[in-house]
Amino acid sequence: MAKREFHIVNRIRTQIARLGDRVALRHQVEGQWQDISWSEFGDSIQQLSLAMLEHGLKVQDKVGIFSNNMPRWTIADFATLYNRAVTVPIYPTNTPQQAAYIINDADIRILFVGEQEQLDAALAVAADCPQLERIVVMDSQAELTEHPLVMSYDAFVASGGEQHQAELNQRLDGKAMDDLLTLIYTSGTTGTPKGVMLDYANIGSQIEGHDQKLALEEGDVSLCFLPLSHVFERAWTFYVLHRGGVNCYLADTNLLKEALAEIKPNVMAAVPRVYEKIYSGVHDKVSRAPFHRKMIFTWAVNMGARMALAKQEGREPSLMLKKSHALADKMVLSKLRDLLGGRIKFMPCGGAKLDEGIGRFFHAVGLNVKLGYGMTETTATVSCWDDKCFNPDSIGMAMPGAEVKIGADNEILVRGPMVMRGYYNMPEETAKNFTEDGFLKTGDAGHIDENGNLFITDRIKELMKTSGGKYIAPQVIEGTIGKDHFIEQIAVVADTRKFVSALIVPCFETLEEHARELNIKYKDRLELVKHSQIVELIEKRVVELQKDLARFEQVKKFTLLPSAFSMDKGELTPTQKLRRKVIQDRYHQEIERMYEESHKKAS
Repeated sequence: MAKREFHIVNRIRTQIARLGDRVALRHQVEGQWQDISWSEFGDSIQQLSLAMLEHGLKVQDKVGIFSNNMPRWTIADFATLYNRAVTVPIYPTNTPQQAAYIINDADIRILFVGEQEQLDAALAVAADCPQLERIVVMDSQAELTEHPLVMSYDAFVASGGEQHQAELNQRLDGKAMDDLLTLIYTSGTTGTPKGVMLDYANIGSQIEGHDQKLALEEGDVSLCFLPLSHVFERAWTFYVLHRGGVNCYLADTNLLKEALAEIKPNVMAAVPRVYEKIYSGVHDKVSRAPFHRKMIFTWAVNMGARMALAKQEGREPSLMLKKSHALADKMVLSKLRDLLGGRIKFMPCGGAKLDEGIGRFFHAVGLNVKLGYGMTETTATVSCWDDKCFNPDSIGMAMPGAEVKIGADNEILVRGPMVMRGYYNMPEETAKNFTEDGFLKTGDAGHIDENGNLFITDRIKELMKTSGGKYIAPQVIEGTIGKDHFIEQIAVVADTRKFVSALIVPCFETLEEHARELNIKYKDRLELVKHSQIVELIEKRVVELQKDLARFEQVKKFTLLPSAFSMDKGELTPTQKLRRKVIQDRYHQEIERMYEESHKKAS
């Protein structure tokens, strides 16, 4: 069990008392960044905690948070934890029906909603959630209704009082590491969402492990833009606050580029897609530059790569390399770092596999991307890249306390204090996901090399088998092709098929600019993706990108789509994973057409 001092409520109360007027949180108000001190943060948690008691919240009752990122998200989270109640996040993009399932399954009594969209969704299903007693609206701009369940955040806070202080003190004194801290419902690419039960010992073990692996310092600035409803950003926020960092909340991820320039973060948690877009954007600009600038860029990145390799291998670089790298840094590399604000110390990366070439590129630039692997059931991180000794094609080495081994069907198995207690109200499902000796079955296939580097090959359940009996790992193919700056999204099709095909969504910003340069005329995106020159362009790029894949893995046919896969249409999970069945059902005709055309040619 994790040590007592790593109870997250203890840590936050310590930092509130110690750091006082220093900045804890930062957020945008009418486009301007505003600070919230540790004292103000503590007062807000205290007042909200008392209001929850006024409304009858009991120990281990469930409190839902259905909102985009904002300081009040974290304040509501900690007020719940002060009361020894259980926080249940709901993705802000969930449909009313998806939200209702979680509200009812978790038996949520108080629901905090963020903005108008979440309030409307909650009201649409309130009648179907009989145990729901209160809907608290955190955004002051939302239009309140006369509905009896609805209260503004300010009115809810004002309803509390000092008469509940003794009860709050009693709960704070009675807290325990085995209290349930949160239920996080897995989005799932298929099936019913499952409520993952995480306790304080799970979070405490991750805090302790991260302290041994990372160099996050008091006052470091972290940009919080991944959904707090996901375990990765939420656990990272706990860690930032544990270390006395400044957590900066970005509600609109479309403003990420501007926020990086304004906030100049030292750290931020991100998913591979963020790095893929930066990488493809940089290389797209370089591809349009004059020849001499391309040569300078290539030379500078090579100097950066050589310097990064020397650091990783723990050897002193030569004087010539030091001088060359200093020049490369001045001319090119520092400017690339400035794209992310210029102050990055390291960047945790998780949620999917990062292409090896992209990982090497960022390290060559001097940006310490720390790719990690984990899942909701393991309180996020199981393994991550070490600062020095790591293989960029791996997903790192096991975190302190994590026991990792390879089981049947090459499945990655994990045991340790970060592993969940189980699935809420699902004892049979819980038992099915553990081995007899207590290892969690991750559902991911992989292997471990002689140096302890963990490699992931694919989701076991997502392996596809062609009609010729060959097994295909779609994520490998999608990662290989999807890093191209002309490609935004790709969904591989292969199961029971004669060959591999794909549905491809182009990056329209890049593609439309290319079409203008070629003077291609089109009335809409559908006409653009059917244009012979565009199809030929993507075909050449796909062929080149997958030349290192085995012949049976290579995409033989593809269809360009005029619009992106989205959560709104049910094609993506809230963590941007493909819902393959939905996609294949929706694009059934396009898929069949690829195989029919191939059959006609063969005959």
